[in-house]
Amino acid sequence: MEHYSILVVEDNPDDQILTMRALRNASPDSTIILKEDGQAALDFLFGNDASPRSAQLDSLGVILLDFKLPKVTGLEVLRRIRSCPDTDWLPVVMVTSSDEPQELREAYRLGANSFVTKQIDYSKFSEQMTVLAQYWLTVNKVPMVGASRSF
Repeated sequence: MEHYSILVVEDNPDDQILTMRALRNASPDSTIILKEDGQAALDFLFGNDASPRSAQLDSLGVILLDFKLPKVTGLEVLRRIRSCPDTDWLPVVMVTSSDEPQELREAYRLGANSFVTKQIDYSKFSEQMTVLAQYWLTVNKVPMVGASRSF
């Protein structure tokens, strides 16, 4: 069985801790990569003047992307992911505390694979993250790791 990694893009420290804990419990063999803002996520995915894109990109199974991020919004990060042939196939789950219909519609319009409203109760949030990790890392299929992922 492949062990894909999870990219979590979340700026709220409390949500970071809860998300990381829930994902580690749900998928202990998966590497969890945390980026705290939209620019850090873009640098990880595409590189920047100081460093190339991350080699961990080939092992990604899913991106959990917060809707409201500092520096670069979650929607802009999603738009950039979908506009690049190297990343346009990556599963992206938009995660937010909002339940606004226009945000839901915009996320899907830009190519989100899923839209999840965070549960406030920790046990429900943990269960939600467990279901997400199990689906996206064990049930869902993504292209094979390595050169075959370059379309």
